[in-house]
Order: sequence, then C-alpha cells, then structure tokens
Amino acid sequence: MSRHTITVNVNGEDITREVDARNLLVHFIREDLDLTGTHIGCDTTSCGACTVLLDGRAVKSCTVFAVQANGRSVETIEALAADGNLHPLQEGFWEKHGLQCGYCTPGMIMSAKHLLEENPDPTEEEIRWGISGNLCRCTGYNKIVEAIQYAAEQQKEAEA
Repeated sequence: MSRHTITVNVNGEDITREVDARNLLVHFIREDLDLTGTHIGCDTTSCGACTVLLDGRAVKSCTVFAVQANGRSVETIEALAADGNLHPLQEGFWEKHGLQCGYCTPGMIMSAKHLLEENPDPTEEEIRWGISGNLCRCTGYNKIVEAIQYAAEQQKEAEA
C-alpha cells in the first residue's frame, strides 16, 4: 500500500500524519485524530452525517481522501464550542429541539454553518436547500429548520 505524509490544519491546529493513499478523510478524522463527532453513516455520500468544512466549504468527508486534504483546512464539529460556550447553531439545536437521536446533528450543523457563512439571513426554502444533502431519520426537519433560523437570528443580534 502506498503511504503519504500529509499536513492538514484541523480545527486551527496543523497536524502531520502518515496515511494510506486510500484512507478516507472521515476515517482520518475519527481514527487517526480521535475526533469522533464526525459520524460515519453510509460511506456512499447519501446521508451527510460525515459533513465537515474543507477550506470553508461543506463536504461529505466520506467522499474525500485524506491525502486530498494535504495543505488544506478542515473544520469539524469539535471546533464550534468556544470557551465552554455553544456556537449559535448548537444552541439553536438545543433550544428548538432540532435533534432526537443526534446522529445526523454534527453533519447537519456543519452544513448549516457553511450556509450561514454564505447567507447569514436565509429564507426557510434556502435553509431546506442548504441542508438537502443531509438526511435525518427522526425529526421531519421542521425543528432543524427552526434551529437554523434561531442561529441566524442570534448571529445577527451578536453583530448588531
């Protein structure tokens, strides 16, 4: 097997590791870095549970090889809470009951984070489109949409 040394900025920290050329980014994050908030749901890009931000864009980490992240920035769910304070999206999911089992939640939040960075004041339709690559088998999405709307409002208030 072909091994490569990569350096990836993960949640603000440069990390250098040797990886197999076929190792998926999701496995690198979970197994090599022990960041288990990124979930493995399907390995077929269908569910979005493994969504992370790669250079600021939401990607399903089961579709990216770890070597493709060499020299790039990866942000996982673990980066969101700062100094013991929840990110507005995490707070929104808590306050608006946007989760039940919680399995899809990290990927859903990371997709929503990308959406709100691109569009800080999305309509309900834009939110639904922004999370359309993420499946939730529990909630029916209404509470998730409300959680993202809550986060958008909180972020607007913080900037005012």
